[in-house]
Amino acid sequence: MPRRPPAERTATVWAERWERAAKAASFLVLVSGVVGIISGVLPPQRARLRIVADVLGLPTVDAAAATSVGLGIVLVLLARGLRRRQRRAWYLAIALLLVGAAVHLVKGLDVEEAVLCLTTVVVLVAARHAFVAEPDAEERSHPLVLLLGLFLTSLLAGYVVIRVNLRGMRPSGDALRATLLKGFLGLHGPVMFPTDRRSDVVSATLLALGILTAVVPLAAALRTSRGQVGLTAVETLRLHRLLDARPGGDSLGYFALRQDKHVVFSASGKAAVSYRVVSGVALASGDPLGDPEAWPGAITAYRELVALHGWTPAVLGCSEQGGTAWQRAGLSVVELGDEAVVDVATFSLAGRDMRGVRQAVARMDRAGYRTRVRRVGDLEPNELEELRHASATWRDGTVERGFSMALGRLGEPGDEGCVVAESHHDGQLQALLHFVPWGRDGLSLDLMRRARDCPNGINEQLVVAALVAAPCLGVRHISLNFAVFRSALERGARLGAGPILRLWRATLLLASRFWQIESLYRFNDKFGPRWEPRFLCFRRTSDLPRVMLAALQAEAFLPSFGRSRVHGFPESAVETAIDTAVPDTAAITD
Repeated sequence: MPRRPPAERTATVWAERWERAAKAASFLVLVSGVVGIISGVLPPQRARLRIVADVLGLPTVDAAAATSVGLGIVLVLLARGLRRRQRRAWYLAIALLLVGAAVHLVKGLDVEEAVLCLTTVVVLVAARHAFVAEPDAEERSHPLVLLLGLFLTSLLAGYVVIRVNLRGMRPSGDALRATLLKGFLGLHGPVMFPTDRRSDVVSATLLALGILTAVVPLAAALRTSRGQVGLTAVETLRLHRLLDARPGGDSLGYFALRQDKHVVFSASGKAAVSYRVVSGVALASGDPLGDPEAWPGAITAYRELVALHGWTPAVLGCSEQGGTAWQRAGLSVVELGDEAVVDVATFSLAGRDMRGVRQAVARMDRAGYRTRVRRVGDLEPNELEELRHASATWRDGTVERGFSMALGRLGEPGDEGCVVAESHHDGQLQALLHFVPWGRDGLSLDLMRRARDCPNGINEQLVVAALVAAPCLGVRHISLNFAVFRSALERGARLGAGPILRLWRATLLLASRFWQIESLYRFNDKFGPRWEPRFLCFRRTSDLPRVMLAALQAEAFLPSFGRSRVHGFPESAVETAIDTAVPDTAAITD
């Protein structure tokens, strides 16, 4: 692999240094917040308290203790924004730490806590160049989720405050009711404190927590909406031109036209990277579009955008060529699975290996199921409407899945080059396959849908029908589904496989009870495809849990809160890397 230019290597080194600086500073802010909470809850030293109380009075001291708890909670929340190098979080953290240092002195001459706050300020100022990220418009917390999180945190903090200020053991239920009644609702709670001062301390602290719990979610709810997201008409047109300029491009290239994705172009405009932000991860899919020689420029623009917003970079499902380009840009690359590609010229139903498919097709033909394969541009409007209605009706669940190998729509303007394979019985539509263009002479499977009462074998019939009709459509190869961890399933079943590989295969088989891992691989393998590896790219190993979580949210396996809606489907509705092109579990037959 050729070495990167010196300037590029130097920029990478500095980027890594600023990343470590941001991480260290965010950790110090987190520690300062936790210390502030604990310090505000615990009673101060009497000798120090007497000095401050004689000058400022006990009510001021009690208010400072309550403020310390509230500031600590906010600092803990700010640590995440600092970890993502957000400039606004940096400004706010410095201001709160300076206030916190003064509060620590007022509430009992807590010099140690004040020194910690000031030291953290010094570290933040020294690392100021690390915090360049703009506010993340894509990842705003939902006000209800924020309210629930703050309520539970404040409830726990209030409970601890009450327990510390009680002399003798009391039932936990009294402390919890006191937190809710005395603190959040302003009523008299069921707990009696030994002294009036302790009661005042608890009241001030709970009042601060109650205000914090109410005001922060309200401010989040009143923020201006970020509006419609996705590709603009100009961006869509530019992407079409990039796809047309590279006839033999990536089989996943057309899926960059999903309307819930964003795109960043190289400075020359000859290449682009499509992505979508999920839980702070800028999840790109497939290879960059356009001229491979211009890919470094598009990747650089993507990395700069990621750094600007404090997102985590990741790529899902790129090819070997794309993975090499991302690796040269500094990302780590691991194999995720294999894509099944069938060459039309060599496909045949003859032979023992194709016996299962041959029998399935013959069985469907005898049962009276008839197929048609056409371009979407050749369909009548009423036929398109029938296909859309059937696709929505047969979908498994209410969420439309799809991301790296799903388009998320059917028969929209601009998609006339897509292909639909239909199966009819007694004049009624029973199943369909939808393919998107892959360059000028290929197709890539988008979705499989079928009626619930269809017999097994209908998908095999439709795939074969598409392969038979391919020459008339000018198609030379068809990409089927993506089989995650296919090589592990295959090698783990071989004679002499090692214990680790056998254990990994057993784990995948167990997961196949919930997701279509093995069944999808077996279905693809029926058609004798060539397997093209696909890769996952990430910045560092520590990012993997976050990247996988974002991928699961993007695939709609985990919920994503607070997303806007684009063209009628949730922004969180995207496909699974495990079951990329077959969202309906009933669509796969063994």
